[in-house]
Amino acid sequence: MSGGILVQLPGILMVLALLIKAPSMRRDWDQPLNRTACALLLLGAPINFLASPPTISAVNRFTGVVNFSAPLVFCLATLFSGACVVLVLQWRGGPPAAVRRATRRTIAVFGAATVAIIALFVIGDAPVERLRDLDTYYATTPWIREMIVCFLVAHTVGTAALTWLCGKWLWRTDRSLRPLRSGLALIVLGGSLDLSYLAAKWASVAARWAGRDWVYLSTDVAPPLAAAAGVMVGAGFIVPLAGGSEAWRDFSQYRRLRPLWKALRHFASRNVTTVPLTWWSPVGIRLIHRESVIDDGLLALAGWFDPEVRTQAYGAARRQGLDEPAASVVADAAMLAAACRLRAAADRAGDGTPRAGARRKDSVPHRLDAQPLAALAREFRASPIVAAARRGAPATG
Repeated sequence: MSGGILVQLPGILMVLALLIKAPSMRRDWDQPLNRTACALLLLGAPINFLASPPTISAVNRFTGVVNFSAPLVFCLATLFSGACVVLVLQWRGGPPAAVRRATRRTIAVFGAATVAIIALFVIGDAPVERLRDLDTYYATTPWIREMIVCFLVAHTVGTAALTWLCGKWLWRTDRSLRPLRSGLALIVLGGSLDLSYLAAKWASVAARWAGRDWVYLSTDVAPPLAAAAGVMVGAGFIVPLAGGSEAWRDFSQYRRLRPLWKALRHFASRNVTTVPLTWWSPVGIRLIHRESVIDDGLLALAGWFDPEVRTQAYGAARRQGLDEPAASVVADAAMLAAACRLRAAADRAGDGTPRAGARRKDSVPHRLDAQPLAALAREFRASPIVAAARRGAPATG
């Protein structure tokens, strides 16, 4: 069962990517990049399903043509390889004329390979149905042999080009573009696995030409490599698509704000009554709810902010080499951590009055927009200066 799920996972990822991309595809269908992405996902989603032995047998019976699934899967895989290369060419960008030329050449090469696969199957003879080892069984059969070689050559060229282009692009991509870099790294890993799959296929076919029996490379070694490669490549395309979507940005912000929300929710709940969220609430609503709780918590702690704690933390951060904006965030987080500690201690003692030297209750706390709020949450969780303020220890640096 787990093996079947692994085999179908690449197709599931492709369908998921298609669903994520669907709104922008409808909105910007005139963009070549969107059309190519749609073609790639539509071609890639059914490949692993159609390549599974039960589906191969069903397709052969349905069409009434023995081994009809072979050219079907070979053609889809060849077109998918070409679409991958075209997508990367357009994704990467460059002079429009050069991109168009490279795109036309790629389409011509892989289109010709697809036509050749169909023609070679038609003129060849493959009377015995093979569900798992067609490439090695017919490796010496005229015309079917050429069809197999045509597919392997096209697939090898496509995968090698995809891996090389993505690897080169990954090397040059700014490290701040995390979704893109992660996607490229996954595609490079998937391409490497796919090249290993192709090496096993080539070795098994070449062994048959040499009179040896290495069919296990094709039937036992290659399929897991192909499934793993499909998962990596599918994830590689879905990460940048999801990472650039509004839902993913909201989820990332929602996750980053957890340390602040966890620390402030108890103080916020005393001043306001928040509407409980249902389990199906969209992530955008959840983000607004979390930001609201944090704002209410900051207001509740306004009277407990100690400027002296902030001054000491700021000085310690600057002595550690942080620039002014970063040191200011650390100082705010330290003052907030100290306020949480003081307010919690006062609540345990039954005294809700701010200590002497703390800010007045009518003062206004720092008002932070979304991006500084995420930075505040990061330092609140990870900064050693903030950890010292949370313990009540003097800031050092």
